[in-house]
Amino acid sequence: MGSLGNLWVVATPIGNYGDITLRALEILKNADGVACEEYRLGSTLLKKLGIGKKKLIILNEHNETEGTEEVIQALLSGQSIALISDCGTPAFADPGTSLVKRCVEYGIRVSSIPGASSLMAAISLSPLPLKEFYFSGFLPRGESERREKINFLKTLRTPIILMDTPYRMGKLLGEIGTNFGKNRLVTLAVDLTLPAESLLHGPVGEVSKRVKDRKGEFILILH
Repeated sequence: MGSLGNLWVVATPIGNYGDITLRALEILKNADGVACEEYRLGSTLLKKLGIGKKKLIILNEHNETEGTEEVIQALLSGQSIALISDCGTPAFADPGTSLVKRCVEYGIRVSSIPGASSLMAAISLSPLPLKEFYFSGFLPRGESERREKINFLKTLRTPIILMDTPYRMGKLLGEIGTNFGKNRLVTLAVDLTLPAESLLHGPVGEVSKRVKDRKGEFILILH
């Protein structure tokens, strides 16, 4: 077997394309291929960054086994592959962990190209200190599993960080108000780095009223 390739785990902007790092640009330009969640979003990002046509390998929650195997075969043949997610840092609440695990098993080098992260961006905007926190990510979609997870979160005595899809932002705020009390202090960071960026802080009942039916990428911190 010849020399193995390198997997680059590349953080990409969470909204504003100007947040791409110089190192990420260099890696994406020189990589033999790019593993991305969706073809359209991956190709649009590369085009916006002025990067020429690249081989794109689709790797998402629906084809993680097959996508991982395709990337592994490329790496075993000596190719350099950049792993990106739809936005932010790959393998954080996104597919990619299985690929990293397989790379470790094969002795393939894995390198991180740090950059934008919605989690760190939201934490940096918190008006209250977060010396420690519990990251819960996305709650289960099933009602019984969701209720069980919320009941567990209610037992914690530390700040909690939650995420969900844009169209469930209002629902999640309502669930927090019902289960944690409408006076529970929260920080809601919406559409970070975009023109519509907003940061709402206060009792969850009041924040929920201000949000109404708005949809957007968000991070919710329960203080």
